[in-house]
Amino acid sequence: MISRFRRPQHLRRAILIAAILAVPVAALAQDDPKLDPKVLQPKKKLPEASGKLPKLGADRTRGLDFLFGALKAAPDEASAKHVEARIWAIWLQTPSDTAALLMVRAKAAMDAQQSDVALKLLDAVVKLRPDYVEAWNRRATLYYLQNDYAHSLADIQQVLVREPRHFGALAGLGMIMRDLGDDKRALDAFRKALAINPHLEKVPELVKTLSEKVEGRDI
Repeated sequence: MISRFRRPQHLRRAILIAAILAVPVAALAQDDPKLDPKVLQPKKKLPEASGKLPKLGADRTRGLDFLFGALKAAPDEASAKHVEARIWAIWLQTPSDTAALLMVRAKAAMDAQQSDVALKLLDAVVKLRPDYVEAWNRRATLYYLQNDYAHSLADIQQVLVREPRHFGALAGLGMIMRDLGDDKRALDAFRKALAINPHLEKVPELVKTLSEKVEGRDI
């Protein structure tokens, strides 16, 4: 346990990125045959969805409802990761080939630490598809990495308005509140994220540490 929950800044950011960006890149444009598969190929093989899960049709909301229920009921870490991968895949889907391509390029720019380029690309996606949750979520992450908390919080709000169960955005909200010194709101955000996805990495440790700080140790 880290004393007083003061992690080095690069470690705190790593937790946020793990919650928000550790998603199947190929899912961004899985309906776009024109994109180069080599560009979309993730560096590591991601877990495949369990065969026991039903294929999701046009009813996106009902499909997500089922998957979130399965995520809570997952008997082990491996099963949870399968379900989580399906949820991210749905969130990442977009009917717009242009938006999908821009998202892929934005991630490449972020990986290359070309923040200005990535921001322009994400601005374009948000303008093109304001209903696309992951564009807001990715831009919120970029703003956070630039220490622009005001804009990051504004984008997280847009994510949660469209998808209140977005555990990645809630984890990001928790990190920002913690960085701003608002431990109570940080704890609330982390708890909400865990209530949705009990298998988030590092977050249980953060909740434990913040609970002791905000609410005191049990006697």
